[in-house]
Amino acid sequence: MSQTADIGIVGLGVMGENLALNLESHGFAVAGFDLEATRRDSFSQRTAGKRAFTARSLAELVGCLKLPRRLLVMVPAGAAVDAVLADLRPLLYAGDVVMDGGNTRFGDTQRRILDLQGTGILYVGTGVSGGEEGALHGPALMPGGDPQAWPLVQPVLQAIAARAEDGAPCCEWMGPGGAGHFVKTVHNGIEYADMQTICEAFWLMQELLGMTPGEMSPVFAQWNEGPLSSYLVGITADILAHTDRESGKPLVDLILDTAEQKGTGKWASQIALELGITAPTIADAVFARTVSAVKDERVAAADILRGPGKLAAVEREAFVAKIHNALLAAKICAYAQGFQLLAGADREYQWHLPFATIAAVWRAGCIIRARLLEDIRRAYAHAPDLQNLLVDAHFAGVMAQCQQDLREVVATAALHGVAVPAFMSALAYYDAYRAPRLPANLLQAQRDYFGAHTYQRVDRPGKFHTRWTE
Repeated sequence: MSQTADIGIVGLGVMGENLALNLESHGFAVAGFDLEATRRDSFSQRTAGKRAFTARSLAELVGCLKLPRRLLVMVPAGAAVDAVLADLRPLLYAGDVVMDGGNTRFGDTQRRILDLQGTGILYVGTGVSGGEEGALHGPALMPGGDPQAWPLVQPVLQAIAARAEDGAPCCEWMGPGGAGHFVKTVHNGIEYADMQTICEAFWLMQELLGMTPGEMSPVFAQWNEGPLSSYLVGITADILAHTDRESGKPLVDLILDTAEQKGTGKWASQIALELGITAPTIADAVFARTVSAVKDERVAAADILRGPGKLAAVEREAFVAKIHNALLAAKICAYAQGFQLLAGADREYQWHLPFATIAAVWRAGCIIRARLLEDIRRAYAHAPDLQNLLVDAHFAGVMAQCQQDLREVVATAALHGVAVPAFMSALAYYDAYRAPRLPANLLQAQRDYFGAHTYQRVDRPGKFHTRWTE
């Protein structure tokens, strides 16, 4: 078989197939393979008349690729990736590149790179964000792994990536090892927090202000023209405007209030705990999904557990403005936590992550693309060693303008018994980070009391232990 294809794709599900079409539209000849015959047939039909080839086996796929071979694996993370690698390994030569574009744990990517050492096969773990439409029209891509692979895949990946407003491709090298997949994990952690804060804004409008989805939609549309401008705020306006054709009711009101998750938000929270990084808003967004999943328990508890008594109505127009500022402040805190998590991993693994570049890559194509990412890019371009996004002059100024409204929104929600865990944790994070002194002194005394764990003093160096009952 002649070697005519520029790249091969293993896994022709929604993402794999759309990435293949994206690649073909940018002038690359693509070969695709999937274990499922129905997916191979679908790929053949969608690529009819195009520079694309459907292989009947991995061996056939590899055989039609130009040297050095470039393969993109788009199968479910975990055992499926290992199985594909095991089958590919005897078919590949030194210098060939394998890219894993799934939502893979970064530790698995690092393990696979180590497993391939000595073979000459170059391995890349690349985060892909943007969903089905992004895959087809331009995703944000976060590749990392064996640095020798970057010159071989850069022209391909940057060609199909989304473009920011300044024309820059939303694809750059993240670093060695599992850096690319780690950056994608943090992206998804921020995404969880971002989505949860938007949902809480929606919930406050409904529960405290009595607003209908149809009334909320133009509010979110207006917000999308200002500092809150983002993909998620924009689609929220569209969702709230959508009416169910059968019932004539807002479709959002007919959707069961139990959220699912694929695990990346949980991974981000777990890694934050492992690295000792404070990321409560990301974690609370994950917990908000887990509590939503116990629907039957919540319905039963509603008849047992008491809430606050009826309070005076909240004035709509003024409170909507406060929710806007609360959402902006919480969003900034979520991004700050995400970049702190990136910095913590960078210290641990010595990847030399390019923080300004990461923000630049997220400006278009991905789910968390937002106007404020350009400000984040500027902040890290100006100060690569910035300790926390909150202390950047621009963001400190925005928080100064918004923090009081965040407080009032959280307080009002608490008094009315409306759960807003992401807003609450964002406020607690902000207040804890700006506190020159915290009650951890008492905590250390408690630890020393029951476990002789010692403590440090403010007036002299060293470690101390006290017999507290003497």
